[in-house]
Amino acid sequence: MLFAGAVCLLSFAAFWAAQRLAQVSMIDLTVYRAEGATVLAGGDLYEMRVTAANLPTTYPPFAALLFTPLTLLDSGPMRTFATAGNLALLVALVHLSLKLIGRDSPAVTLWVASAAVWCEPVWTTLRYGQINLAVAVAVLWDLTRHDRHRWAGAGIGLATAVKLTPGLFVVFLLLTGVAKARRAGTYRGNPWLRQGVVAVAAFSAATLASAALLPRDSFSFWTRKIFESARVGNTEDTANQSLGGVLARLLHTGEPGSWWATAAVLVASLGLCAAVAAALRGERARATLTCAVTALLISPISWSHHWVWCVPLVLFLAVGPVRNGSARRAGAWTAGAVFFSYALWAVPHGRQGRPELHQDIGEFALSALYPAVGLAFVLARCVLTKASEARPEDQALAKE
Repeated sequence: MLFAGAVCLLSFAAFWAAQRLAQVSMIDLTVYRAEGATVLAGGDLYEMRVTAANLPTTYPPFAALLFTPLTLLDSGPMRTFATAGNLALLVALVHLSLKLIGRDSPAVTLWVASAAVWCEPVWTTLRYGQINLAVAVAVLWDLTRHDRHRWAGAGIGLATAVKLTPGLFVVFLLLTGVAKARRAGTYRGNPWLRQGVVAVAAFSAATLASAALLPRDSFSFWTRKIFESARVGNTEDTANQSLGGVLARLLHTGEPGSWWATAAVLVASLGLCAAVAAALRGERARATLTCAVTALLISPISWSHHWVWCVPLVLFLAVGPVRNGSARRAGAWTAGAVFFSYALWAVPHGRQGRPELHQDIGEFALSALYPAVGLAFVLARCVLTKASEARPEDQALAKE
């Protein structure tokens, strides 16, 4: 345990030094601070533009309210606080990931965290000063607690109020609750449905409180800005590791339109069905990760740093339940190689000239690695779910 802790601290110190030598911008953290300052000044949150990149506000108003304490810190202390906080959140993410798959151990947590800090999604999250680790921890905090905990679901609801992508977990909880109730013949004593209702309540409370405090900004976001995906960035950007980004690069267009909508609906349906089926079978880890990966795939924009879910994903493949062990281990090595390789940045990228619209097949393949891993995981879950349903012993288990 002590040795694992020492190695983890050494790895984190080396990471911190490497980020400083690379002169990381933490540009998103600067945007968050500006959002908090705009709220306190009574300015128009969605007309705000900051940094040399002229970046706008993209999150719901509730997030800006949470960012107001950042205005109390100067730039240097703010960056230090954010880096230290994200490293602590990484340890929490690993701990909750291992707890989710039933392999929790303090020493293993520290060993894994010392390695996970170097994968591309985590590196980029800290490089930009992003909140992805906090969002993932909030979701896993809910899904690893006792089913009947009074506040189970609140973390997912609040995460959705900050960043909309976790909203798919709310849908997942409600669908699982309804499916379980129909199977049991009663809605009483249904922890999935209860968590879903708590998540909806938490999201609604946060959103309504934001509307009361920031009525103009709330009206602007929920009626107009939420539909303007172009505010976030170019769909074809290499960093966009969603189905939308893949299709934009494949079709050489910044607007994949109906192609993306069709693919998103199909993958959402498959992913949610597989997640609900796994949950009903008691396979919480598989259900959680299938839902998380589905959300990343179907979102119009899923930047590479949103894929911090690779940490629990690789752990699940590596040390999860032993069924199909050899295939799972091969999947773990493949996924680990992808997320630690930084290969997607080997292709021409950047806003000037929009080179992603002119990729050849090799460049396209490299820039589609994360969605390829995610889609393979979701489809494998669908296949395994069908295979499990065909086994008599598994059908008996599902009825219990």
